[in-house]
Amino acid sequence: MYRIGVVGPRTSVERMISMAEGFGEVVEFVPYPYAEFQETRQIVSKHNHEVNVWLFSGKLPYMIAKKVLDSDEHLIYTQHTEASLYKCFLNMAFYQGSIMDEVSIDELMDNELNETLEQLGLPLGKVYVKTYDVDTNADDLFHFHVDLWNKSKIKGAITCFEGVYQKLKTAGVPVYWYTPSRLEISQTLRVLAEKVKTFYFKDTQIGVKIFDIESFDKFKQQAKRPYDLQFLELELKKTLIRLCDQLDGSLMEKGNGRYVIFSTRGAIERGIGLVKEAVEQLALHSETLVAAGIGYGETVFSAEVNALRAIQQSKEKSSRDIIIVQEDGTVIESAGEEEELVYSNLMNDDKVLHRLKQANVSFKTYNKMVALIKTIGWTSFTTSDLAAHLGLEERNTRRIVASLSDVGLFEYIGEKSLSTRGRPSKMYRLKLK
Repeated sequence: MYRIGVVGPRTSVERMISMAEGFGEVVEFVPYPYAEFQETRQIVSKHNHEVNVWLFSGKLPYMIAKKVLDSDEHLIYTQHTEASLYKCFLNMAFYQGSIMDEVSIDELMDNELNETLEQLGLPLGKVYVKTYDVDTNADDLFHFHVDLWNKSKIKGAITCFEGVYQKLKTAGVPVYWYTPSRLEISQTLRVLAEKVKTFYFKDTQIGVKIFDIESFDKFKQQAKRPYDLQFLELELKKTLIRLCDQLDGSLMEKGNGRYVIFSTRGAIERGIGLVKEAVEQLALHSETLVAAGIGYGETVFSAEVNALRAIQQSKEKSSRDIIIVQEDGTVIESAGEEEELVYSNLMNDDKVLHRLKQANVSFKTYNKMVALIKTIGWTSFTTSDLAAHLGLEERNTRRIVASLSDVGLFEYIGEKSLSTRGRPSKMYRLKLK
């Protein structure tokens, strides 16, 4: 069952959940109402492990959650469109007896609001706009509207906040709540349904994990008794069987220190920390390096092929980080660590491919460097920076960077003086296409 966390003012949360009854039993909607939108930070931080997808009543809590989680892959929000604002003006015309020509509005992005008002094509007169962001205090919005009302500058107000709406009503200000319409909520729920389907198929993909105990043949040769090898294999299998139990997988022994676990992508992604702990235990028992590769695919064959590619890349790194190769060619290095490096194993840009061919540099190496530069946020870098983070020889890295600079993919921008003796380091930056 997929759990959808619904975040927003209580009225909005209840409304969205009531409209989502047609999802069936495979999805459970869990309400997380707030009194103030700043509570989104605590809600998402505390309950993120309890839900599969977050559904927000508007863009503001979505923006807050995106900052907290550093990703929007599992986030979706209901968009406010022109229809919601037009509804407010229609209500004004009905209850006030005429289109109001003096009004105050709070809005997340004023440029979108201006375009919406222009499309309305009505002589609104003076419109006072107050923009807000994730750091705005709701009380400031209330005072913005009520001060204009007390100075007789407006005949009514439109607000996006339920709390501000209720306070303005109490203060006697004619106010209308700029909230998503049923059509907008329905459209968001349709998008959510497609997203849930995507996550389901992704979650149930085949996942293959390969563990390679290096120097295993050497251990066999140095074993004084056959029982020593059997005791080692017993300890290794105990660790791997325990991991299989945690990931609902099955273990296969390939021989010569290679073991394969078959599971699902969802189980592996949720238990990547357990995989990391297992690798550390295997290295401790065998007193040697352990390479680990994970592959995802639509079939067992494709997942195993990707796992073999991953294990080969793991062996190429001195740190033997866990490598993941996904079904679309995406590679994740240092999986389970704080600083994962994600890049593509594919290249579809013919112009870049031509330049890489001229530079005699593989597109995999180029993609990896670009991913590192963007992940860290470097505006400039040295070959030493790249070599240290990618685990490459600095001499080879200098050759690659110089070649990429010659074909216009990197750009030489100057030199960096060193505090110690020696030649200054050349500085480069990624050449924008």
